[in-house]
Amino acid sequence: MTGRLMLLDTASLYFRAYFGVPDSVRAPDGTPVNAVRGLLDFIDRLVQDHRPAKLVACMDADWRPQWRVDLIPTYKAHRVAEEHEGAPDEEEVPDTLTPQVPVIEAVLDAVGIARVGVAEYEADDVIGTFTARADGPVDIVTGDRDLYQLVDDERGIRVLYPLKGVGTLQLTDEAVLREKYGVDGPGYADLALLRGDPSDGLPGVSGIGEKTAAKLLAEFGDLAGIMAAVDDPKAKLTPSQRKRLTEARPYVAVAPKVVRVADDVPLPDVDTTLPRTPRDPAGLEALAARWGLGGSLQRLLTTLGK
Repeated sequence: MTGRLMLLDTASLYFRAYFGVPDSVRAPDGTPVNAVRGLLDFIDRLVQDHRPAKLVACMDADWRPQWRVDLIPTYKAHRVAEEHEGAPDEEEVPDTLTPQVPVIEAVLDAVGIARVGVAEYEADDVIGTFTARADGPVDIVTGDRDLYQLVDDERGIRVLYPLKGVGTLQLTDEAVLREKYGVDGPGYADLALLRGDPSDGLPGVSGIGEKTAAKLLAEFGDLAGIMAAVDDPKAKLTPSQRKRLTEARPYVAVAPKVVRVADDVPLPDVDTTLPRTPRDPAGLEALAARWGLGGSLQRLLTTLGK
């Protein structure tokens, strides 16, 4: 045991499982369970390879929080399938994935893997808060590069980024970030803010791509330093950069709260210890029979029992 806490960006992983496992993997009644079984296989491999002492499946209780939308209305707007007044909007999700999510949740609960989602927050924010509160090293497993902002060598916080399934992971520490992006963890949030991210509906600063953003951060330290340079006629900014950053002030003023993950989410009190035996053996047996979870579940239970 390493004493590490492993935090799963669960939706990121079950999306990968859904697209990586054929939908011919089905329950006895013909319902696709490729995301369910794929996720169980992912967790099995992660536990085998990394042996965390604690494990939390972090969930999106709200994939598009209104407080983020209020600041940047385009935030994830292109992914909205249906809007709801006074309730979270529905995300556009493949038809055969949506019914599998409650099955995933029920199986994780019956196995005894801590599962945490908090109203009005994304899984990223849950991960950010667990990470902030951790008293030991943390592995964050996600296919979302936004969480690179949490990387911190001094605290032993790294991101395990799946390159192919979860058998091939990029162990992302500060050295990897500096090599690929020229920034450290907190710097990645500033980089993403400046560059923008079409997949999240973040416009970024017009004309400032990833390389320019990295150069500006190297020159001026952080976002605040860059914006201070805009007001300093002696600062080494091109006229074009100065103009674009000046025009982007309204965006830059609100974007940090949107881009940076929250670290103050009101987390429930949960037992994060990696389970050795199922919390609800009878319930799990019924789920396994109903959904045909077969070898995927059995392999995970065997690994957990070691």
